Amino acid sequence: MTTAYPDGRITTERIDRMFLIGIDRPRKRNGFSPKMLTEMAEAYTAFERDDEAWVGLLFAEGPHFTAGLELDKVAPVMRERGSVYPAGLVDPLSLRPPIRTKPLVCAVQGICFTLGIELMLAADIVVAADDCRFAQIEVKRGIMPAGGATVRMVERAGWGNAQRYLLTGDAFGAAEALRLGFVQEVVAAGSQKQRALDMARTVAEQAPLAVRASLLSSRLSLDHGPQAAVREFNAQQSRLMATDDASEGVRSFVERRTGRFTGR
Repeated sequence: MTTAYPDGRITTERIDRMFLIGIDRPRKRNGFSPKMLTEMAEAYTAFERDDEAWVGLLFAEGPHFTAGLELDKVAPVMRERGSVYPAGLVDPLSLRPPIRTKPLVCAVQGICFTLGIELMLAADIVVAADDCRFAQIEVKRGIMPAGGATVRMVERAGWGNAQRYLLTGDAFGAAEALRLGFVQEVVAAGSQKQRALDMARTVAEQAPLAVRASLLSSRLSLDHGPQAAVREFNAQQSRLMATDDASEGVRSFVERRTGRFTGR
């Protein structure tokens, strides 16, 4: 990052069907300024609206994912709008509408504190470098995690395992994050972005409407219970069976080749 961005920036780039979102403020351990928070929501919204982008990748420049919020500058914004992100844009934390409907892979490394964990837990697949150091330290600052950690850490790890870190603010490493289900793979530091790219590319090779339907079904089950998802199975499958991609799926099965999907 250059001095042209003293408050940091969020970068975007599309590579084939993959939409890359980069956190770029390494000199400040990628600490989030108000500007970066707005740009992050704008980036997620651009990803959602890009019909050619089938999967997203969230990553960070430099040795650390993020040290969290630049609290002295962000606190007034939080008091003013009740959220770190502006209303009306896709919420990177997937807590309030509009909610992202496309899959997102996340690569994390080094320090990953507070908002970093919550962004990671809001993603769908996480690849962590083996040098990661995680901590949800809000209780050390007189506040609570309000970006989803109190919900998602319990979902993934169970009550006691979640409270072990939510109530103490203690740090933990990549191996513990893997054990608790917060991340899905641990790789050598420096290779996390490439591994996440490879995984995103694999997701992008699948039928995008089917991928989004699967994601929606999983979220429906979490938000409203398994039976709510089960009730939608037949209707969702009927819609998918009527698509060109489903017909291509059958052809590729018969012809014993990889499917060539168009999202129609």
